[in-house]
Amino acid sequence: MTKTEVLDNYKLNVNNVIIDVSIEMVEDEPVPRYTVSITNMSNTTKLILEKIRQEFVSQVGSGLVEISEEKSLDQIKIQFRKELTVLLKKYFPSSDQETLDMLMNYVIEQNLGLGNIEILLKDEQIEEVVVNSSHEPIWIYHKKYAWVKTNIIIPQEERIRHFSTMIGRGVNKDISVLRPLLDAHLDTGDRVNATLSPISSAGNTITIRKFSKAPWTITQFLKNKTIDFDAAALVWLCIQNELSVLISGGTGSGKTSMLNVISSFMPSNQRIISIEDTRELRLPRTLHWVPLVTRLPNPEGKGEITMLDLVVNSLRMRPDRIIMGEIRRQKEAEVLFEAMHTGHSVYGTFHANDAEETVARLINPPIDVPKLVLPAMTAILVQNRNRRTNTRRTFQFAEILPSGEPNIVLQYDPVNDDLKRVGTFQVIPKKLKMFVGMDEKGMLKDLAEKRQILKYLVDKDINDLDTIGSIISQYYRGTLLVKQQGKE
Repeated sequence: MTKTEVLDNYKLNVNNVIIDVSIEMVEDEPVPRYTVSITNMSNTTKLILEKIRQEFVSQVGSGLVEISEEKSLDQIKIQFRKELTVLLKKYFPSSDQETLDMLMNYVIEQNLGLGNIEILLKDEQIEEVVVNSSHEPIWIYHKKYAWVKTNIIIPQEERIRHFSTMIGRGVNKDISVLRPLLDAHLDTGDRVNATLSPISSAGNTITIRKFSKAPWTITQFLKNKTIDFDAAALVWLCIQNELSVLISGGTGSGKTSMLNVISSFMPSNQRIISIEDTRELRLPRTLHWVPLVTRLPNPEGKGEITMLDLVVNSLRMRPDRIIMGEIRRQKEAEVLFEAMHTGHSVYGTFHANDAEETVARLINPPIDVPKLVLPAMTAILVQNRNRRTNTRRTFQFAEILPSGEPNIVLQYDPVNDDLKRVGTFQVIPKKLKMFVGMDEKGMLKDLAEKRQILKYLVDKDINDLDTIGSIISQYYRGTLLVKQQGKE
């Protein structure tokens, strides 16, 4: 008899359709199994809803492959809803309005939405949803259990392709045999990549990276051991004193999340300009923040606003701080380093696995930034994800020496699961002394005060982003708050 261990069980509410989620470890299976079942809708009801859908298609002539090019998806949904109301009342005459609305939403999502993928997108424990083909179940990346196989299958390749086409249409992008690759985003901010067969030889694929509904905070990072108090205080010290920091790491290591978290350390009396492809950053309301987002070209290839356009434009907006979602290209990097040299503090993310690789990638093609300009960036904070344990940790903190080489000060120790001091500061104390008159004794005192506030946030379990922003803003007005917190 096959042995099954229930790892987790919880419920989801998707437009008043109650979904039961069970995560189980089945003997001899390599990964856990994520099973969803609708608890407030019988199989008979589902069969009737399918009959209603077929009747609607025959009456209105609005099948899946016949979504009008002239009408927006919202207009189609309005038409769909109007006609469905008549059919639902015909087959469910005794149902109340709440039940009819629930059935209506279910049919619409199954036919004009992403079907059962919508269920997975509603689960806040899921980070990634992956459709590999019509021949295997959908995979998910779960915050707690890493890669998990679901019991949801999209049975036709045409259906997967339809979902990709629908997503692309929503952002004026085309996916076809001639253009079999799609990068887009949903209205919710979730990032989507799709590929069509035969480029993906096993079948059509969809990969959705979910946009976190609640932003990560420094309190959560400290409690989860993503970063420790000493490193967090050190990064805060750099940010307060306008020292530029680059966050690097591999895919999924939490670079953007870390950037979001440390942005809360910025002073309220300075103007912050952020530049992203998709809005992911969310800063406290206490900050003077202007978010800018790139724009894709229209079907005629016009109207595109690139990252470089926004970087150049941001310098005309009198910024004190510039936050860049990700540095990818030579021109973007050149403009940002020029901004550092002209007195702006810059923060961004970059794909590299450690500090040495970060420098190597910056100074070699395709980025190819001269090594002599690197010291304008004071520090590199490296993030790492352990795929085996599904944990994210700060891996290194390094200064950039006048030669452009990295000086690693903090290094992650995987055996003890903590950051170790492996080097001495050679740059930060000199810059603090030169620009703000802070000697080494003052630096140690400042770091101790910051650790005290960070521990206060954790002890009081303060997770609200705006509350954290307010506390940091009050701290910048003087040390009185620090002393009060120390007495609590």
